[in-house]
Amino acid sequence: MVALDGEALHCPELLEPMSRSLRHRGPDGRGVVRNRRAALGSERLRIVDLRERADQPFADPGLRCWLVCNGEIYNAAELRRRYRDYPYRSHSDVETILPLYLDQGAEGLSELDGMFALALWDLTAQTLILARDRAGEKPLFYRRVGGELWFASEVQALLVGPDISRELDETAVFQFLALGYVPEPRTAFREIRKIGAGTIVRHTSRGAAVSHYWDPDAGTEDSGDLRGSTARLAELLQAAVRKQAAAEVPVGIFISGGMDSSLLTVLAAQEPRTRPLHTYAARFSEPSYDESRWATECARRSGTVHHEVVIDEHSLLQALEAVTDNLAEPLADPAILPTYLLARQAREDVKVVLSGEGADELFGGYPTYLGHKLIPLLEAVPPLRRLLHSLADRLPASRGKVTFEFLLKRFLADAEKPWIERHLSWFGTGAEGMLAANGQPTRDEGAMAMAPLQLDGAGNAMLLDYRTYLRDNLLVKVDRATMLNSVEARAPFLDRDLSAFSLALPQHWKIRGLTTKWLLKKVAREWLPKPVIYRRKRGLSVPIASWIDAGLRSEVDRLLAAERLRRQELFDPGAVQLLLSEHRSGRVNHVRPLWALVVFQYWLERWAPARAG
Repeated sequence: MVALDGEALHCPELLEPMSRSLRHRGPDGRGVVRNRRAALGSERLRIVDLRERADQPFADPGLRCWLVCNGEIYNAAELRRRYRDYPYRSHSDVETILPLYLDQGAEGLSELDGMFALALWDLTAQTLILARDRAGEKPLFYRRVGGELWFASEVQALLVGPDISRELDETAVFQFLALGYVPEPRTAFREIRKIGAGTIVRHTSRGAAVSHYWDPDAGTEDSGDLRGSTARLAELLQAAVRKQAAAEVPVGIFISGGMDSSLLTVLAAQEPRTRPLHTYAARFSEPSYDESRWATECARRSGTVHHEVVIDEHSLLQALEAVTDNLAEPLADPAILPTYLLARQAREDVKVVLSGEGADELFGGYPTYLGHKLIPLLEAVPPLRRLLHSLADRLPASRGKVTFEFLLKRFLADAEKPWIERHLSWFGTGAEGMLAANGQPTRDEGAMAMAPLQLDGAGNAMLLDYRTYLRDNLLVKVDRATMLNSVEARAPFLDRDLSAFSLALPQHWKIRGLTTKWLLKKVAREWLPKPVIYRRKRGLSVPIASWIDAGLRSEVDRLLAAERLRRQELFDPGAVQLLLSEHRSGRVNHVRPLWALVVFQYWLERWAPARAG
């Protein structure tokens, strides 16, 4: 917390409970620096330089700057060589930020290669600098409290204090119900905001100045030397894994047996510093969701120490309780539950895990991208459209994992919409249709709130997902699920150099014909067998549809009870009850909107009880 108005901090004693609320992110060491106008605290997970002297906050020898940073700086060795005369007190990667700043100012932070969220208080300039990494792997939130600015890695730390408002941001609520997450810069609380990914923000008494040092839209498309690009991609993949597998603690990998995690496993297993390499796979009790045999085979080929984590209704309920009790952001991605369970198991052996986030958005992996390519064919051949609609009408609603019936009906329901609406609908939940008419933004207002996401042309769907779904859903899921267990997750596909290379690739090298991730699959042949590379994409998912009817039935009935919803004055009770009855009758699979509603109700109960009814 920093008093930007020049006054003394009003409640500096609140720094301790704020820090305590984040102790799961860093149980190994903690520190505080403070004066009349500022107080910075840090909870540290020791990964590089395990000594106490490497605990944060850091200050330069002249006491001009105080620094706290969550994450890892992968080019720290390079910075240390550049500023070899700086009197470092440790071998920490984070400490190298200080001489960079002292030399180049805030603009120099754009040279950082890593995943990070940092706060730097420049006492001389009376400037607070907040910055985040390019993709948004590490979170950073802030709120103004009078003339003070409070900041933290998670929302709950900013809810500490007796007079803190928990007023909902109605537009953010609309966005959550439509998408299953809240896009930056909003949060579900009106007074709390996110620092944008790839931005540096300077806060002074005169206001805030924002600079964007990373623009994924700005990549110049490679004209296309296929042989050279194939070789370069292979080099960058190896370098990214080598860079991110470096740690002074044991390292593991979340593995599904799909191409992305298998590729990371093979490459990490080649690094001497990772041995023994641990792998963790989910083994679902529901057979249609279980892919553990593929993961086991990959682990056997790579020679890892392999662990299977049983995912059943009992363990999912444990994860649901832990996540809803500790995550002060509503997130409707059910994959956070098995991810939490994997991280809980991993914490027994490792402090760092590698995961495959970013590969689909950067290299074109989602079936939705094929859907966009097929839309012109439907428009050009009306008989084909009529045939597919007839087929969809005959298919009964299914409860399995990513079934043909589910994909076909989803595809056809949105086929005639403009591409941006179609894409957001394919990835969204549809629960915004359950909102009551009064007291909430209209659909038009909610759509306007998402207008900055609108780009030109369906070919930019991958870029859209990189800027929204990846950043505000997938990376939130993996960061919170792992850090709740004091484990750091790293995403090699989001490496700075690898990302820049991918964003400049021609689109036809990402999706060719009906083959997604075409270039990445071509490169993967050097390390993986073809059945792994060309296996149908499934993704980490959870049998929520049946859970709503079985083990979670009484909770769903309680949370979505008509009388409760009437007291809240947020939702249309009749519409919600119809949705639930259609789902339970088996006529329609409404799992996405229902799960978003259930998650939101849990979130209200825990974090905004005055609105929970």
